[in-house]
Amino acid sequence: MAQQVYDLPCDGEGTCMACKNKPTAEESLACNTCATPWHVVCLSVRPNSLADTLQWDCPDCSLLSANPAPVSGAGESSSSGGLIAAICAIESDSSLTEREKAKRRQQLLCKDAGPSDHKEVTNGDDNLLSILDGLNCSFCMQLLERPVSTPCGHNFCLKCFTKWIGQGKRNCANCRKEIPPKMARLPLINSTLVTVIRMAKMAKANAEVGTSRDYPVFRNEDRPDKAFSTERSVKRGNANAASGKIFVTTPMDHFGPILPENDPIRNQGVLVGETWENRFECRQWGVHNPHISGIAGQSKHGAQSVTLSGGYEDDEDHGEWFLYTGSGGRDLSGNKRTNKEHSFDQQFENSNEALRLSCRMGYPVRVVRSHKEKRSSYAPEQRLRYDGIYRVEKCWRKTGIKGFKVCRYLFVRCDNAPAPWTSDVHGDRPRPLPVIEELNVAIDITERKESPSWDYDEEKGCWMWKKPPPCSRKRTNYGRSEEGKRTKKVKRQSQNKSVKEKLLKECSCYICKKVMTSPLTTPCAHNFCKSCLEGAFAGQSLVRQRTCEGRRTLRAQKNIMKCPSCSNDIAEFLQNPQVNRELMEVIESLQREIAKENKESKEETDGIHEKPKGVDVSNEIVEEAKENNLKGQIESEIQQTEKLKKTSGKCAQKRSRKKGSASCKQLDDGKNGVDPSEPEKAAGEELQDPVAESKV
Repeated sequence: MAQQVYDLPCDGEGTCMACKNKPTAEESLACNTCATPWHVVCLSVRPNSLADTLQWDCPDCSLLSANPAPVSGAGESSSSGGLIAAICAIESDSSLTEREKAKRRQQLLCKDAGPSDHKEVTNGDDNLLSILDGLNCSFCMQLLERPVSTPCGHNFCLKCFTKWIGQGKRNCANCRKEIPPKMARLPLINSTLVTVIRMAKMAKANAEVGTSRDYPVFRNEDRPDKAFSTERSVKRGNANAASGKIFVTTPMDHFGPILPENDPIRNQGVLVGETWENRFECRQWGVHNPHISGIAGQSKHGAQSVTLSGGYEDDEDHGEWFLYTGSGGRDLSGNKRTNKEHSFDQQFENSNEALRLSCRMGYPVRVVRSHKEKRSSYAPEQRLRYDGIYRVEKCWRKTGIKGFKVCRYLFVRCDNAPAPWTSDVHGDRPRPLPVIEELNVAIDITERKESPSWDYDEEKGCWMWKKPPPCSRKRTNYGRSEEGKRTKKVKRQSQNKSVKEKLLKECSCYICKKVMTSPLTTPCAHNFCKSCLEGAFAGQSLVRQRTCEGRRTLRAQKNIMKCPSCSNDIAEFLQNPQVNRELMEVIESLQREIAKENKESKEETDGIHEKPKGVDVSNEIVEEAKENNLKGQIESEIQQTEKLKKTSGKCAQKRSRKKGSASCKQLDDGKNGVDPSEPEKAAGEELQDPVAESKV
């Protein structure tokens, strides 16, 4: 028993744990195996000679080497002497990193242990918590709850740390270094660790909720004809209803009218003047897809449709043209769907930017008027009505009725069908723009500077696409294919990766705003890179020497070094800052996981795109063959024409060459979707080929 009392080593501060005195360098002796310092005076068995001190083992290590009993968890056949030799061999291997050495030491001590449960946790957000295993409290051995970081770089739960301090302990439970009195009196919670642990727990909870429930997936052909609600709906009616069957084949971001070829049921398309009971039916026919938002569009693609439903008092409806107010400017926090009061200015972003893009490009916009618009003479008395195609001619910003800036758009009708409120038998004709008085006080005015994509053709007498319509970015099939499943898998992996990237982003230095390297946690619970924090106070000493006019020396004054994030003095901490090893291991683990997942997702993405890439290549080969065939036929016809014209002289030959070049130009115009200026030439022999007609 006396041996257990007196044979105690020195702590981290160099103080003997037996006599509570700090021995000098001559009185301390380091163990040859574990390198732990010991007080020679307090040893029960001291070295006999000076030569014995070079190969001296401490009482703990000598007890292990003298006792042949196996170490717990190391196996019956392995003796303690062999264990120490194996540990020394691992420590002497310079090719291993500290992490690899620790892993091999753990494997050496756990030979008989079964397979770890953590090996089963290899994917998803469960791996996030396994990464945070290093952030366990040394007292309760659980994940940190309200973590407190000591200046020596160790982390504890606030409750456990307070209990430890309440027992009169003023040393760190891990390294025995002294805890500053101010921190012992008022420990501060490390907000970075709190955020990281909370995000990991939330990601795991969301993953468990997502995997425990099996939501039904309805294919479009299996959906009913009207909007429906399932057992999962919380509210009655259409508040939580799902969309019914989509009757048209247009994608969700289709521009322009719904044509008969997109209506496989009726073969007539969506006609001007058609009405629907609610926004769900309007969505089923592809006229206006969102059932709440008044603007359907994407900021980088354009706006496809808008609804006039009386949402803003600034709207002015004049039938063939109207002034439309953009979205935003209202506080919709707290799961609010509508709010009549403006609280901030509108900006050209999201759906407002989509309308401005349609203004610049001259895209057609479908317009739906609702019976809820009570300030308009052109709104229907009941239901929702499709009023045709409009075009955004101008957009600007001005101060609205509520005192905040709103986005304004001038819509002018340009449809081939007459408006529902007129008795005309023909559609719209190009008309001059109306005079808008509010443009005199408007800002951020945008006008179209190039020819519109949707314009009136004088020869054909109708509105049509003068430029190719923008390509769709949405899918049209609503089924579940194998490609969709693999895409969902990649999307799920990217979501998991984004969670880890967010976790890594939270571990940012308060000075350089980058991911911390060698993180330091100050007594005021702020985290910095070691290089950044030391660089911020480079050249400053702890004390400042003072003199009175150079004649006599005054008492030295302590320099105040305020934390870069608060006003607390961290001068004592900066004298010997200790890296938060546990936080650094978490950061390194996250970086390794992100790099590994980036590599795996790249390989997975390459595998997904193998088949579409092959299809594209084959399509390109077919198109190239068709183009080569078409060019060969045109060149042969030109050569035949030149042979027939040779007898009429050089002038006739020149005219034939000009005619051949004109036919090629007409063919190029046909490819670009622009009507040729000479219809009789466009109907020549070079366009009679079916391949050429399909290309046009």
